Amino acid sequence: MLRIPRRYSHFVYGTIQAGLTCAIAAAIASYQLVGSGTFVAHWLQSWLFSWCLMSPVVLFAAPAIRRLVMAVTCEEQAGS
Repeated sequence: MLRIPRRYSHFVYGTIQAGLTCAIAAAIASYQLVGSGTFVAHWLQSWLFSWCLMSPVVLFAAPAIRRLVMAVTCEEQAGS
């Protein structure tokens, strides 16, 4: 099995997350083509295009999103 150093886990997570999200969105957008027999070809083309666009967005936006989440949340107090 391919073993990638843990220091790259952010990139691995982002790549997998973007791929899964784009696959689901492309399937939903292509659903109308199920009966025409072109669903798989359309879905694959849509997925690949959207994944290529979204992977960099996810990878570069994730650190900023984490910082924003940390800014708007706080630790829970013991006993609350």
